[in-house]
Formats: sequence, C-alpha cells, structure tokens
Amino acid sequence: MAAKDSTGPVVRLRDVAKAYGTGAAKAHVLRGVSFDIEKGELIALVGQSGSGKSTLLNVIGGLDKPDSGEVEVFGLDTQKANDAQLAHLRNDKMGFVFQAFNLLDHLNVLRNVTLPAAFQKDNRETEDRGREALRKVGLSDFAHRRPGELSGGQKQRVAIARALFGSPSLLLCDEPTGSLDSDTGREVIEFLRELNAKDGVTLLIVTHERRISSVAKRVIAMRDGLIVETTDEALADAHAAGPA
Repeated sequence: MAAKDSTGPVVRLRDVAKAYGTGAAKAHVLRGVSFDIEKGELIALVGQSGSGKSTLLNVIGGLDKPDSGEVEVFGLDTQKANDAQLAHLRNDKMGFVFQAFNLLDHLNVLRNVTLPAAFQKDNRETEDRGREALRKVGLSDFAHRRPGELSGGQKQRVAIARALFGSPSLLLCDEPTGSLDSDTGREVIEFLRELNAKDGVTLLIVTHERRISSVAKRVIAMRDGLIVETTDEALADAHAAGPA
C-alpha cells in the first residue's frame, strides 16, 4: 500500500488499542488512543511507568502493531504496509532515540553513527553524512573515540547523531534523559528543543520528567492506556509539582 501524498498530520492515531497476554492474564496497554501530531510540533508524552507511553511510541514507529484502530505515519497506513514499506519509512522519515544508548563499544563514534548505512557501498558519502550528524550534536572532534571514553551526555548525543544520520522528519524519543544526571539531562533537553526550533524536526518525547514537559509545545498525559490530559492541564500539573 503506497503512502498518500499527505499534507495532513505527520502522525494520525484513531482508537488505537493494544493488549498482551490472554485470558485472565491479558493486559490492556492501550485502550483507544486518538490524537494527531502536526509537522514541526514538539510533544511530550507523559505518564507513570506502565501507562502505555513506550508501547504507543513503538506502534507509531512501526516496531509493534496495534490490535485495532488506525495508525497513519506520513500518510502511510502502517497496519496495511508491508515490511519493505515500513523499513523505508523508518530509514527515510524517522529516527529513534532510547534511554539505553545502544552503542557498540568495539566501534568508534563515527562508525556507531553510520551504522544504519553499514551495507551501503558509497563509504565517502556515508562518512560525510556521519560527520555532519556529529557536527549537529557538537561532537565533531570525537569521531574516532570509543563509547567507553565518553560521558553519559556525550553517549546520548552520539545516539541522537545516529538518529539524525538519515535526516529524519520525525524523531521518536523514549526517555532520552532517563539515565542522565540533572545537568547533563538539561543539556540534552536543550539540544532537542533547538533541533525542533532551528531544523523543524518534529519530536515526540516519551518521558515521566517534568523538565522535558516544561519545554514542550504540547503535552499529552496518559494513564492506564488512555489519554487523560492534554497541553494546558498537563503543563499546569507539571509546573504545580515544581522542578524535577
């Protein structure tokens, strides 16, 4: 199924449901989630552990399929798309950043960044793109270091550079500051904010941290697999609770 020539939302979700297990052990993780993500938005998806945030991110990224509902990403119906179409969507349109940096210690920083193109033949173009991604995250001078020589914040920046390697229009981040200290996390948050403001990258950041929701343009709060608050109410709750 081909993607539509869409001028609509980057992501469109309608009544998305997902459960794991069977019988009495069946756990309903998503219970009919509906919302849109428009081009250029910076959205924080907030909620406690187990609220369904990460599952929803995986559904949007095509890493998991819902049991029911509609999921369109850049106009492509991901439930009807084949593996090749989903791979093309992820490689050309999306980038992923996770709490675990997922860096390979035996590769230097540049090779970690260019790993998505490991099987491409044009090594010169691949290296140039990798160096440009490192430049964007302020690590141009770290190309030949190994991950073990980097701080936690630097490792997360390498992970972000890898996500930026394919010049994605949509960046999906799952707890990107969860394993970082307060000061380092603040630096990563500021970088993501600048990436959105200057480069126009659409960001959906899954988090339970108030410091991320405070810089988001829109906040969507989840509880027990449902959307329970959006924007003003969620921001008000986060601010009332004080700094993280």
